[in-house]
Amino acid sequence: MYTKSETEKDYPLNVLKCYLSQMQPGATGLSAVFGVISCLAGVCAGYVPDNCLDCICRVLSPGCRMPSPPCELSGFLVCGPYKLSRSYWLDARKEGGELMNDWQSCAVSWTCSRQAVDAYMRRYAPGLGRDPTCEDFSRIHLGGPNGYLSDTTLQFWEMVDRCLQGDPQFLQVDDMSGEERNPQWEL
Repeated sequence: MYTKSETEKDYPLNVLKCYLSQMQPGATGLSAVFGVISCLAGVCAGYVPDNCLDCICRVLSPGCRMPSPPCELSGFLVCGPYKLSRSYWLDARKEGGELMNDWQSCAVSWTCSRQAVDAYMRRYAPGLGRDPTCEDFSRIHLGGPNGYLSDTTLQFWEMVDRCLQGDPQFLQVDDMSGEERNPQWEL
């Protein structure tokens, strides 16, 4: 039986918080309705564009699937479709709040792992001194706060870019993993 995570249970409250954070003083009628609609549509969902997050996921976890097993040791322990480490999650919490209070639980939650990536980017991408691009987000995700400067993150960015351009390699379902999952469907 599926049990909603705390984040998912709080979805109506999060939409309300989003709306209140976007509401202009004196907003009434149509402007208030558009504020709620934009929050429901995900405009308040995050700092990193959904297509960028989706392609980062598709490059790290073919078909953007939850890995099985969900955690792997690759120099250090990483978990979930975004391959989050404990130190990444701790940094993300400095900008994103509690994030389920447990890094492994967050990393294997579709909602929380996306929130963690978004929070990490809100923490480090402003240091660029310009509006960050998906290339910046991708390279920071893989290489840490200064990953956008490292040559070691270029190949990862090139794969994310190919996904953004519609390369079928990243859009096809991995036959070994079952059904495709679109992370944008999740509330």
